[in-house]
Amino acid sequence: MDLRIFTEPQQGASYDDLLRVAKATEDNGFGAFFRSDHFLAMGGASGLPGPTDAWVTLGALARETKRIRLGTLVTAATFRHPSVLAISVAQVDQMSGGRVDFGFGAGWFDAEHTAYGIELPPVKERFDRYAEQLEIITGLWETREGETYSFSGEHYRLENAPALPKPAQSPRPPVIIGGAGKKRTPALAARYADEFNLPFVDAATAAAQFERVEAAAREIGRDPKEITRSAAQVVCIGADDAEVARRAAAIGREVDELKQNGVAGTPAEVVDKLGRYREESGITRLYLQVLDLSDLDHLELIASAVAPQLS
Repeated sequence: MDLRIFTEPQQGASYDDLLRVAKATEDNGFGAFFRSDHFLAMGGASGLPGPTDAWVTLGALARETKRIRLGTLVTAATFRHPSVLAISVAQVDQMSGGRVDFGFGAGWFDAEHTAYGIELPPVKERFDRYAEQLEIITGLWETREGETYSFSGEHYRLENAPALPKPAQSPRPPVIIGGAGKKRTPALAARYADEFNLPFVDAATAAAQFERVEAAAREIGRDPKEITRSAAQVVCIGADDAEVARRAAAIGREVDELKQNGVAGTPAEVVDKLGRYREESGITRLYLQVLDLSDLDHLELIASAVAPQLS
């Protein structure tokens, strides 16, 4: 199982905090460093020192790391015009030497849209826009150098765009789509996704949604095996029960709740749970949501005591 580190900087993190975690991610042998794309803290967190932009952050980390892949779970379609986003992500892919994975979603957190004056359309229109954005972004990336790209939809229109810059990866960076929608989400994943992610759900729920994605892929003649199955879970691991309790308290969570709804416990407990989750859902990749970004020993423990047993 490919283990990746996933952070939530809107809860309170500076760029320097993220840089330390990204370097620890690389030093400890994890496959990737990911971050959320939000501008407002959730729950009771202060969010200090304030939000950081996902693609500015990843561009900087691209120059400070050498091996790990970099990406978002997930960039919101409501935040940026698709043409501008395509340029930004292609540039970060170039800056990283081809290490970007592009997680992309329709957008959902109404409070941050209200706070910053960003339009959040009704669900149907939001998904209509999202579908057009997926077509535009991948279309711009896949247009051959020297040719132009045009698009005419209900919400966006491009005329003879030079479709530059090109990402380092050809024909484009891998696209990650996720979510629980039973019709449009699987259909869009079947068409565009290289990976489908289910965040914070149990294995049975994940397996059912993966089956919907596979069915949608077969319906359009695509091999479902081309789409990687992945999940995301909050992580809280300790060498013993006392350390698990200390780490749970540090993120304001209860141990029993974390064991029920996340990846928590001693290494032996976690390996057993993840083995069962993998068997039931078919995932080959897991994003570990790390909420205490000051606790780099946590990453070292996962890398030394958990990861080798899942390889």
